[in-house]
Parts: sequence; C-alpha cells; structure tokens
Amino acid sequence: MTDTPPAGGQPAAPTPEPSADLPVAPAAAPEGPPARLWDRMRDDPQYAPEHLALEAVRRLGPEAAQWAARARSEHPGVSSDVLADQAARKFVNLARLSGAVSGAAGLPGAVLDVGVLAWTQARMVLHIAAAYDVDPLHSDRATDLLVLQRVHKVAESARLALGVAAGRERADALFGLGGQRPLGRVMLQLGVRLAQMAGVRAAKRLVAKIVPGAAIVLGTWANSSATKDLAERSRALYRRRGTGVPEPRRP
Repeated sequence: MTDTPPAGGQPAAPTPEPSADLPVAPAAAPEGPPARLWDRMRDDPQYAPEHLALEAVRRLGPEAAQWAARARSEHPGVSSDVLADQAARKFVNLARLSGAVSGAAGLPGAVLDVGVLAWTQARMVLHIAAAYDVDPLHSDRATDLLVLQRVHKVAESARLALGVAAGRERADALFGLGGQRPLGRVMLQLGVRLAQMAGVRAAKRLVAKIVPGAAIVLGTWANSSATKDLAERSRALYRRRGTGVPEPRRP
C-alpha cells in the first residue's frame, strides 16, 4: 500500500537517532476504511469499533508484517525502537491530514473524517506491533486495538464484544440482516462510536467538526494529539511483549 512507512535505518552502535538515519517520506493522503467495512459499520453502528478492529487485522496486518520484515532484511541490526518511532511519526503525520480528508461538510463529513482517523491509527498500532516482533496478523491484535484505543477498559470485555461483532458479520453474510433505520440517527451513532475509538472523546469536538471552517483547525490538533498518545501507549505495550516468539493462534 502507498502509505506504508518506508523501511530505514543503518546498523550501528549505539542505536542511531531515527531523525538522523531514518528519513520519513512525505505523507500521502490517508487511506480510509474499505467500502465493505463502511457498509458493515453503518448497518451495525453499535459495534463499529469492533468491526473496524477485525477488518484492520485482516487487511492491514499483512502489510505491517511485510514492512517490518523488509526493513530488517534491508537494514540488519536496526532496533525495534527505531522502527516503532518511524512508524509512529509516519502515521501521526497522516493523522494530521485526516481532519479534513472528506472535503464534505456536516455530519457525513465528520463521520468520514473520524473513520479515516480510526483506520489510520489502527494501521499505526499494527506497524508498531510488527516493529517489536509482535505478530500483527494475530487475532489478539484486534483486542489490543480496542483496549489501546480505550473503547474497552480490559481485554476480556474487548474479546466478548469482538465475538459479538464477528457473529453479526457471519449472520449478515448468511441472512442479510442489515436493517433499514433512519440514516441521520445511524450516522450520529456511528460518528460517536468512531470518535470514541479515534480518541476524539469530547462531544464538542465532534460537533465542531460539523461547523464549516472549524474542522481543519480542530481536526489537525485533535487528530495529532490523540494519535501521539496512542503511539506512546502502543510502544509501551509492545516493547514489553516483543520477544519475537510466535503467539499461538486463537481458533
């Protein structure tokens, strides 16, 4: 994908500073969730964060694994901290751009913006996991996403919610259970849930994104701040876990 952080770093001792030896390519336009995921979240807005986390691991996990493998192959000896810092800086830059990515005003534009931000943040978390040799394709990464993004406080409740969301995906695929509900109410619920996932918690921030002229300034600041905080939490978590030992796959 075009917005994968570039591999970089030179083997050295002590570990080189990322800013000096790992130049970050200019940020391209951030990519948003795929259309199929938007449809799924619109049909089931209550579990939008869970659907996004599941799809992120399926779709973005392989990208993160390939990036880390390529970086280590091209630059033997590069440290996990250097790779994680590079990924964080890359996606924080992309998050700054996602505040006005939709180009649309009103509630639909605000929902699209926070959805793109949540997707960008999920991509960053999976890349940071890969930087520390934590498998970004493992099903537990969806649980990590929901806890790191503070949708759920503990892993157990996140796993339960993911199980419900996965069950709804299967039921919808088999029986087409996506019901028709008032679009305005669905969009508002979807926007609130995605804003919670992306770290834009205060209601006034989501409302301000609907006001013409406020979206760009507010979006840039709020997105950058929320994504930086998420990057720090992700690095702390995966630095502790990063043993390079493969995790057993969950059934």
